[in-house]
Amino acid sequence: MNNVTLISPVQEQLQVIEARLHAQADDRHPDLRAAFEQILAAGGKRIRPTLGLLVGNMLGAPEEKLIMLGAAVELLHTATLVHDDLIDGALLRRGMPTLNARWSPAATVLTGDFLFARAAKLAAETDYLPLMKLFSETLAVIVNGELTQMFSARGIISRENYSQRIYAKTASLFEMTSRSAAMVSPVDDSMIESMRLFGNEVGIAFQIVDDILDYTGEQTAIGKPVGSDLLNGLVTLPAIYYAESHPEDEDVKSLAEGGWGNEEHMARLVNSIRKTDAVKKAMVEANQHVESALRALDRFEPGPEREALENLAKYIVDRKV
Repeated sequence: MNNVTLISPVQEQLQVIEARLHAQADDRHPDLRAAFEQILAAGGKRIRPTLGLLVGNMLGAPEEKLIMLGAAVELLHTATLVHDDLIDGALLRRGMPTLNARWSPAATVLTGDFLFARAAKLAAETDYLPLMKLFSETLAVIVNGELTQMFSARGIISRENYSQRIYAKTASLFEMTSRSAAMVSPVDDSMIESMRLFGNEVGIAFQIVDDILDYTGEQTAIGKPVGSDLLNGLVTLPAIYYAESHPEDEDVKSLAEGGWGNEEHMARLVNSIRKTDAVKKAMVEANQHVESALRALDRFEPGPEREALENLAKYIVDRKV
């Protein structure tokens, strides 16, 4: 399963969303327009707009609302990446220079703010107050998650902490996307809840796989050093599985005292994790969330959109990068 196959049922609608995205800076300062185009050119798989379109098409939502929602969600996601790259000091994303690699921190922050503002405007153009409330609540969850990660997550080996972090970082936006697409559709609350669950489970699986790739991917492909999460003090699921089975490992024990600041020790811990079945166990857990997402689709009639949603869920765990 590749990305082209995944988006083919909604290819034309995604092109409309892409045009809406590019139009958001048409009348703005030339430098801002240039930055905006650079950010959009970095691309991405547009998985979140694809999710919203598939859900809405399956449930009979008005197309124009889905287009607005898809553009709003993608801009919100893009804005968080702009600020994340600045916070992390990342100079590359998807193999291309990040905005903060070329601009000052102040200009980068302001560009991210502009993206947030335009995302909110697009969400408002759905003309549906409950969706706008959900949109703003999700942004608050994402930002609160970033602050929590920054101030009270370093070196912590905790499943509860990890679950909270990946919900805030990733699953909340997937959940909001699928739930919103159902909210603007002519369906009852139980169907909206099924779509909320689908998005949440897919989002959790997506982030677990991202965390696995931090141990198994190539640096040039994932755009950051292998094992960079641990070097930043973030204990993700593969490391949690390793710590549970190797509690006496000195590098594991050092995490609580700031040991993640020692690059040599963390590189050794990354190699230790890669030599065990910790990554395999994490992938099993990701697959369990995908199975839960697929069960949420059981109540819906078979059709091309449902099949595409099933393929999207399976694609999450089939990604190599």
